[in-house]
Amino acid sequence: HPRYLGVMPAYSAADDALTTKLVTFYEHLKDSSVPSHQATVLLFDPSNGTLKAVLDGSVITAKRTAAVSAIATKLLMPAFAEVLCILGAGVQAYSHYDIFTELFTFKEVRIWNRTKEKALKFASSVGGPVRVCSSAQEAVTGADVIVTVTMATTPILFGDWVKPGAHINAVGASRPDWRELDDELMKNSILFVDSRDAALTESGDVILSGAEIFAELGEVLKGTKPALPEKTTVFKSLGMAVEDTVAAKFVYDAWSAGN
Repeated sequence: HPRYLGVMPAYSAADDALTTKLVTFYEHLKDSSVPSHQATVLLFDPSNGTLKAVLDGSVITAKRTAAVSAIATKLLMPAFAEVLCILGAGVQAYSHYDIFTELFTFKEVRIWNRTKEKALKFASSVGGPVRVCSSAQEAVTGADVIVTVTMATTPILFGDWVKPGAHINAVGASRPDWRELDDELMKNSILFVDSRDAALTESGDVILSGAEIFAELGEVLKGTKPALPEKTTVFKSLGMAVEDTVAAKFVYDAWSAGN
């Protein structure tokens, strides 16, 4: 049935942090006040296994996902990016908007959502001007940076809409049979992922298009693969447990320092 409980354990030696994230995913809830994804992060003491903290995993997931997209965008976006487009108006749309408008300077921000009311609510809730578009194509046309954070199961972003040299952060479609991007866009872009193993088993955009993975984002950060910001680029984000671990330890250390 369309309901999932995910368990994501990870250990970071660099941070001396051990966590497990428990995340539930319920598709297409009728009660829209309940998020589709809900999560809790458990932080343990690696030296003896003691539970040190229980953290709001939904907040951590939203912020660490947007932070990784921002890193990818800093590396991969065109030199003079002026237009940001967000497809989707859920939790991840808000977290991406917050960090992208904090770190980058865009002259225009556009949003499209399948339900226009949610897009209008988004535009009135955030801190800066946002143009609500009547179609995904209108939102995407001419955009330099595109973020897809939808619950789509079939493509909503098409290659012939996308400006050459644009950068796309593909965050939705986290199942092997779900899509947000069409074959043309996947095959004619330089594809970056957070994890090759995860992308080849979990991402419908990657699996069903047969697109070749050029690099993991970590390889670009380490300097072993080039970023190629002059090309049209796609960063397929699935999320990694170690991102939750590092974020949870950061939050716990900040809280401990204040207490």
